[in-house]
Amino acid sequence: MGIFSRKSKGESSTPEAEHESAESTLSGAADEESRGTERAATGPWDVTERPEPGELIDFGALRVPGVDGMSVRLQADSQDVIGGITIQIDQSSLQLNVFAAPRNSGVWDDVRSEVAASITRDGGVADEAQGPFGTELHARVPVNTPRGGSHGLAPARFIGVDGPRWFVRAVITGKAAVDEAAAKDLEGIIGGIVVVRGTEARPPREVLALTAPNVVAPAPATPEAKPDDFNPLERGPEITEIR
Repeated sequence: MGIFSRKSKGESSTPEAEHESAESTLSGAADEESRGTERAATGPWDVTERPEPGELIDFGALRVPGVDGMSVRLQADSQDVIGGITIQIDQSSLQLNVFAAPRNSGVWDDVRSEVAASITRDGGVADEAQGPFGTELHARVPVNTPRGGSHGLAPARFIGVDGPRWFVRAVITGKAAVDEAAAKDLEGIIGGIVVVRGTEARPPREVLALTAPNVVAPAPATPEAKPDDFNPLERGPEITEIR
C-alpha cells in the first residue's frame, strides 16, 4: 500500500501497513534531503535559501544571473503566457524552464527517460552522462531549417535539477553543448538561478509562468534552425528579446 492510498470506510490500519507508510514517508524525506544536499553544492537555489535577489534579473518564478554580452528571449504560448527564457551568448544558447514537482520526489529521472526516448524515436541520439549538476543527457537532435527542411543532427545537453517542489530544466545548444570552455558561462548561470515557486498547490510538471522584467522591450524573433519538437515540456515560440 502506498503512502497516498485510500482506505475504505471502517477499515482499520494494521501494524504492517502503518510500518510501511512510515517507511515510505521516511524514504521520501531522505530522498528530498539527499537532493537538497547535492543541489546545495551547485545550485540552482530555492528562494528560501537565497531570499535577497542581489544582481539577478527577476523573471518572477526564476531569478537569473546576468552575464556580459548575453541576450535573452522570452518564450510565450498562444495565450501570451511566458513559460521559459532562452539566453544567447556568442554561439551558444541556454533554454530555461521551471515546473512544479511533488513534495517528496523529483521528476528529472522520469523526464530524462522520456526526452531520451523521444529524441531516439525522432532519429536522434541521446546518452546519459555525469555533469556538474548530476546526470544529464548528451544528445544529437534532429534540426529543421526555417523552411521545414531537414538539416541533420545538432548537439544538445539536457540538464535537470530537482528542488523543493520545483524542477528546473536547462537545455544547452550550440558551441557550449560540446565545448567545456564555452559552457562555463552558461553553467554559471544555471548554478546561480533562484527559484520562487510560491505556495500554491500545483500538479507535477505544471509550468511555472514567468514575467517579463522591466528591461524587456518587444523585438521580432529572428528565424533560425530549431530542433524538432521532441521535448514533451516545450513551451512555445520565442517572441521577445533583451540586450
